[in-house]
Amino acid sequence: MSVGVAYTLTVRCQIDNRPGMLGRLTTRIGEVGGDIGAIDIVRAERNVLVRDITVRVQDEQHGETLIEELNAIPGITVLQVSDRVFLAHLGGKLAMQSKVPLKNRDDLSLAYTPGVARVCRAIADDPEKAFSLTWKTNSVAVVSDGSAILGLGNLGPEAAMPVMEGKAILFKELADIDAVPICLRSQHPELIVQTVEQIAAGFGGINLEDIAAPSCFLVEGRLHESLNIPVMHDDQHGTAVVVLAALRNALRLVGKDLREVRAVVNGVGAAGTAIIRALLEAHIGEVTAVDRYGILCEGDDHVQTTMQRIIASQTNRERRRGTLVEAIRGADVFVGVSKGGVLTPELVRSMAPDPIVFALANPVPEGDPEMLREYARVVATGRSDQPNQINNVLSFPGIFRGALDVNAAKMTVGMRLAAAEALANVIPDEEISEEYIVPSVFNRAVVPTIATAVALAAIEEGVARRDHLPSRGGD
Repeated sequence: MSVGVAYTLTVRCQIDNRPGMLGRLTTRIGEVGGDIGAIDIVRAERNVLVRDITVRVQDEQHGETLIEELNAIPGITVLQVSDRVFLAHLGGKLAMQSKVPLKNRDDLSLAYTPGVARVCRAIADDPEKAFSLTWKTNSVAVVSDGSAILGLGNLGPEAAMPVMEGKAILFKELADIDAVPICLRSQHPELIVQTVEQIAAGFGGINLEDIAAPSCFLVEGRLHESLNIPVMHDDQHGTAVVVLAALRNALRLVGKDLREVRAVVNGVGAAGTAIIRALLEAHIGEVTAVDRYGILCEGDDHVQTTMQRIIASQTNRERRRGTLVEAIRGADVFVGVSKGGVLTPELVRSMAPDPIVFALANPVPEGDPEMLREYARVVATGRSDQPNQINNVLSFPGIFRGALDVNAAKMTVGMRLAAAEALANVIPDEEISEEYIVPSVFNRAVVPTIATAVALAAIEEGVARRDHLPSRGGD
């Protein structure tokens, strides 16, 4: 298992000041499986030393075991344990910063009353001026009801806040977009829609996040129709854009045409549904959708929800029936957004030559990555410790940057397809390899490349209020 900053502890120990004690401590850490990052002296006295030891561990249970082992060493007492993740969240991760000075009475009269009254009247006369005279032109509301937080499930609005704050940081740091986390107590789709409609006047876009299926489909659809700003459920479409981009590059590598391949999508929740729809919109040859009950086939009894019926009507033209075993046989592509451990060597071997496997379940992929690479030509996962991480951070900052740059009124299929193609093209043909089909999230070309493509698509589709791209300075 990979260890990293997500489970990094700073352990403050009081250690008897005699030879060999530090060695005993570090040896025990190694025996328990900890990875020492740094050792610092906090205080030195005649009889004792107080040291801070930074240790990377595998998970919370591993950290607790480590502390127990250190406390069991004679002459060593653990005084305090700090978790780097919790320290980073103390007081929250966001703050508001003014763009104008407020040092004297003149500053006050410009930023607030009486000067602001003239701006208010101008916007009242022409509401579109809100895009130029307020932060609306560069702001996004990050909205969640806490019903599907990461892979943790329904933890409620307060528990959703750290994720939404993190999302807002990504918007700012990667795309210079001002984002506000908004966590709603109600999980009723109708009330969520009404609430977002009421607050939408203050934002240039709405990013829906961690809202469980099937509510997410209804909420996004209703808001898309009722609002005149772009709305996107990132868990659906952000992921789908990255999957489509990665698949385009993987197919370039293996020499197959998207229009002639068959993909199996295992898992028909929010992400799986959006991936299927994106593949169909990109004109893939065929999709076979599989949920916990088996292959979705139009007319079957277990195809019950509205979205399942839509997906079933658009996929599985061969009318396959059965389980994943029957679905994957002869398939060119497997995309898993389901649960860990469902893929076996036999299943991968039953696929078409040069199989492409995207095992995106987190934290445990549908198959062990090392095993998958033994049998598949190209493998991608959702994990940061593996090559080809499918991460929606690659898509949503650039998508919203482009939409805001032209003050788009809608988020369209064409804009998302343009984003996927642009993301794929960040990697030149000669650099594509089995372990490099998606760029790094820190590749500075990603956001501006996607933003330009999305903005041009918005202009072409007639949903842009501006008909030209803004200057990006040195970009």
